[in-house]
Amino acid sequence: MFDNLHEECGVFGIFESKPSHVAASVYLALYSLQHRGQESCGIAVSDDGVFRHMKGDGLVPDVFTQDALDHLGTGNIAIGHVRYSTTGGKNINNIQPLVIRHIKGNLALAHNGNLVNAYDLRSGFEMSGAIFHGTSDTESIAYAIVSERLHCASTEEAVEKAMYKIKGAYSCVLMTATKLIAFRDPMGFRPLCIGKTDDGAWVVASESCAVETVGATFVRDVKPGEIVVISSDGVSSIETHCGNKGAMCVFEYIYFARPDSVIEGSSVHRARVRAGEFLAEESPVDADIVIGVPDSGIDAAMGFANKSGIPYGIGFIKNKYIGRSFIQPDQHQREDAVKIKLNVIRENIKGKRVIMIDDSIVRGTTCARIVKLLRDAGAAEVHVRISSPPFKHPCYFGTDVDSEDKLIACQYDSIDDIAKAIGADSLAYLSVSATHKLADKASCGFCDGCFTGNYPVEVPKGQQKNKFEEKIHK
Repeated sequence: MFDNLHEECGVFGIFESKPSHVAASVYLALYSLQHRGQESCGIAVSDDGVFRHMKGDGLVPDVFTQDALDHLGTGNIAIGHVRYSTTGGKNINNIQPLVIRHIKGNLALAHNGNLVNAYDLRSGFEMSGAIFHGTSDTESIAYAIVSERLHCASTEEAVEKAMYKIKGAYSCVLMTATKLIAFRDPMGFRPLCIGKTDDGAWVVASESCAVETVGATFVRDVKPGEIVVISSDGVSSIETHCGNKGAMCVFEYIYFARPDSVIEGSSVHRARVRAGEFLAEESPVDADIVIGVPDSGIDAAMGFANKSGIPYGIGFIKNKYIGRSFIQPDQHQREDAVKIKLNVIRENIKGKRVIMIDDSIVRGTTCARIVKLLRDAGAAEVHVRISSPPFKHPCYFGTDVDSEDKLIACQYDSIDDIAKAIGADSLAYLSVSATHKLADKASCGFCDGCFTGNYPVEVPKGQQKNKFEEKIHK
């Protein structure tokens, strides 16, 4: 409905020493990760090797009623997933966790990220007789692991060998009858961390906010390329694929992650404040008030105001109850849809020169409508500042940054032209160099391929973004 970016998903896993209501813990964790995926969700539970799972389209509280959680019962291991599709569309068979029963036992897998060689992997498996039920790249990861498991002594060894085959972004949690396994691609595109509760339960999550939600204490991030194995024997690690500096998606700090999360040692909130501070230094402008577009633009607006000395104010009220399922029956209602999501506080805007901070501009349609809201509220001037560089290239690693023909930064010759297109008096983006300084304590490198076209791993040549599903249906 809105011209926003979406991240593919969030994952969570828990290992208890004895059976308990682990599904309830996963439910709470998925609730805190809902911002990472609002299309579908699922939970799988292992009760002494017996797997029970449930998944469906919709938000976490809609899918997991009390009856649903009761149906999942007790167990000592569970994993969960919230999803927004990038590779693989809205197909019930794409909803995770994927539960697989093979000759060596049961396995459930939840994946955050996107493979760049998904089509080649799938084609190879199909030629050897594999049958796929959905269109997501997660099935290819599962097949890679199961095919190696037939010849390996343990699941973690199979994961280690499969990681030589799968290329791209993947932060995964995997459950067997006796183990919870977490593994992260060698570049560390997507976050993954470990926590522990006071009673000895171990948890793995996409973000630290989920760790805290279930009452656990953050222990550490999973290293890029690391395989963490949690069982009744304790916690062990395989670091065969470790050693890269990493290339964390910088948009985790700019937009995707919750502001109360800490990723690679750096506060997400603080990173966004720093983005605003850098914006104020790089692209100052005279104005009367600085406002942020909810939600991720607010922290950057505070940083811009602090650095510039221009007062920060509340410009928008966000409707907290609007969901992704909102239906617009006709074109006119689609045009006005942004008014349902945001309302301007006219008293703070009328007659003022406004600096509007947002995290990104993708296609430009929503930004133009928000600028118009400010104009209609009586703003004397509207200066737009974006806390990221312009998108000029697609993302292949789990973010729905589209092909160049859909990106506004590729449609105009200059930033001034984009400013005119969205109706702003001026427009400025954060520099690429500044994005690499946002996470002041992180030791990892960053992926900025959607800004620069310089990808840390080889991406498909001559293939448009999001054409995986079309290819497999030919």
